Amino acid sequence: MIDSERDKAILRDLIAQYAEIARLPIHKEKAELWRRLNRLESVRPMVWINEIPWHEMNVNDELTVQCEDEFCRGIESSLRMTLYQWRHLPADMVLDPVLYSSYVCGPTSTYADYGIEEEVVTPDGHGSAIWKTVIHSEEDADRISTPQVYVDWEATERNYQRLAEICDGIMPVEKRGIVHQWCSPWDQMIHWIGIEELYFSMVERPEVVHRMLQRFMKAVHEVLDQQESMGLLSVSTGNHRVGSGGLGITDALPQPDCDPQHVRPIDQWGTSTGQIFSEVSPAMHDEFCLQYEQPYLERFGLSCYGCCEPLHLKMGILRKVKNLRRVSMSPYIDIDIAVENVGADYIFSSKPTPAIFADDTWDPEWARKDVRKVLDRAKGCHVEFVMKDISTVRNKPQRLWEWAEIAMEMVEG
Repeated sequence: MIDSERDKAILRDLIAQYAEIARLPIHKEKAELWRRLNRLESVRPMVWINEIPWHEMNVNDELTVQCEDEFCRGIESSLRMTLYQWRHLPADMVLDPVLYSSYVCGPTSTYADYGIEEEVVTPDGHGSAIWKTVIHSEEDADRISTPQVYVDWEATERNYQRLAEICDGIMPVEKRGIVHQWCSPWDQMIHWIGIEELYFSMVERPEVVHRMLQRFMKAVHEVLDQQESMGLLSVSTGNHRVGSGGLGITDALPQPDCDPQHVRPIDQWGTSTGQIFSEVSPAMHDEFCLQYEQPYLERFGLSCYGCCEPLHLKMGILRKVKNLRRVSMSPYIDIDIAVENVGADYIFSSKPTPAIFADDTWDPEWARKDVRKVLDRAKGCHVEFVMKDISTVRNKPQRLWEWAEIAMEMVEG
């Protein structure tokens, strides 16, 4: 039950606004465009904005949370961000005509307790962190253990009932489990070996690196097995981010024989990335990263690969992944090589540089040229523009609003 009538009134007003917007026909139209993109039958490039610096975006208190109850504040914050994005920088976002109440469960496949304690130092006391090497041998690597997956069904039901009470008469609420998660082994393991040490170790003691990967990926598979057996996975329409890319709305998932009460990984999107291998050769990327990620990715129905690392020279190894559908194309690629190597076989997930927002002065023509370069050179590719990793807009949110307008004007023109 919601104790505060004030909190309830605030939320019901926001939910009513959301429900009115979600009923607009444009959401079905945009969903169909995403569906076509994910079928590799794209109508036009799609645009999506993510990883927004919300602490710099508040205008006229549109993002100011007013509820007092912690549970209500979480819902309010999410609603306010969604409504704000719709008003100011919607691009190709899609609103579902339902609110979801998530299972109280965890962990997802990475960033969990794997039994290894990291050691971090900051040389000058306040600068960048450096991870000390704590895995020196195969025996050390054998200490990597499988996290215990948990679920609190009572808390799940309690949260669902509270949200349903708030939404009563306005819009439906559905319980939903895990619909998507990252597998980025080196994003975690770099905390245990350090970047320089990893690079030396791949040459001087490759057996230790391989043992780390074997143990870590064994744990990741076992986490996924637990999630599946405990009924924690859910099918969704795909109206959520997949990997570092855009929306995963697709009619290729779930599988025809899917049981909604027992969803499997093959009914979902999978994703992985090897960001730390940006400057590593394709052969070493394959040996010390992709060959271990591939079996995990292929457990899913569709998969995506990459994040911030340039992958234009690595499509040769990535083509081995049988269910690969979306490949990240970071700001650091050679676009002509990337276009040739990706072709029309995968979604070309273009990542415009967010550095444009950090300059002293805002230059909309730079934004226009950045998008135009991809549009002109990637003809024949299935393109999406994903503006992400936005660390700052220099407290001028209108810069991001204008970028969204420019990008949409160009892809629709």
